[in-house]
Amino acid sequence: MYSNKFGRIMFGLCCRNPAAVYGVVQRAAGRSGSSWTAVCKQRTLRRSAGPEVERRHGARSASQSTVDPDEVRRFQSLAGKWWDEQGEFAALHAMNDLRVPFIRDNLLNVHRARHPGKPLAGLRILDVGCGGGLLTEPLGRLGANMLGVDPVEDSIGTAQLHCSYDPDLRDRVSYRTVTLEELSAEGEGEPGGQRAALFDAVVASEVVEHLADLETFAFCCSHVLKPGGSLFITTINKTNLSYALGIIVAEQLLHIVPSGTHDWEKFISPEELERLLESNGFSVQSVQGMLYNPVSGAWSWTNSTAINYALHAVKLREQSEDSRPGPEEPAAAAHG
Repeated sequence: MYSNKFGRIMFGLCCRNPAAVYGVVQRAAGRSGSSWTAVCKQRTLRRSAGPEVERRHGARSASQSTVDPDEVRRFQSLAGKWWDEQGEFAALHAMNDLRVPFIRDNLLNVHRARHPGKPLAGLRILDVGCGGGLLTEPLGRLGANMLGVDPVEDSIGTAQLHCSYDPDLRDRVSYRTVTLEELSAEGEGEPGGQRAALFDAVVASEVVEHLADLETFAFCCSHVLKPGGSLFITTINKTNLSYALGIIVAEQLLHIVPSGTHDWEKFISPEELERLLESNGFSVQSVQGMLYNPVSGAWSWTNSTAINYALHAVKLREQSEDSRPGPEEPAAAAHG
């Protein structure tokens, strides 16, 4: 009862005075070495845009892997709870009301073909960090050929089991326990070089705030996408308000998500994410704020990106010579 009352108070304050929220909460809280990996490291160093960017991204880029072992262990413990709509992932279930139409409508603006009842038919989409398939399945029901990937084997097992109950999805939805880096690097060393440009769209929803290396993530997303392909990201902004509401309130007070789910140092602002994507061959098309109401359990669009936001970017059809792999660099990428 106290939590629900506090949630209503915090939600009201959030809409009126974000600085006040942060002040209140602060006082209450007291506050593998493959050749492809080498290429990612070289590109990271070459793309360094000065001391400020290097300071922000240095630790993550130096890891040369998008996977954070601590995050894997955390989600391993939750792998059996993905489809409990009233449990730890209730907010993600509710987010489908926004993110599914956001992905669908933006893809339909690019791909004009119309398939009654299956608007995304004919499109191949990669769901990075798919977890139990909460977003993979709805996109599959819209007709897309879906591949969900996640480094947590038990989460993939949960996704496969749940998907097996729906005959309509069996031929369109598949899952693999693999990282984005590994997927992107598949084909390296085979005749004809490396496989690339596999997907019409890549989705990474509530994923980038859990990754160890965003430079590698962006590079690999670009590699697996077809020219003109779309990248969809939903994540959390790095603001005082996102710390107050996303961690203190959501995790520690209201328990909307499990405690320890988020690390504020891994949050990224829309501006910083846009710079990162543009340096890896993307053009950002739109950024929209998202707001979660802990009282109603519903998401809504908002003009403010201070907490959550959704981003749509498109891979440029032509990249400059500097962005292309050199003669000694493989033409593929990886992550997961």
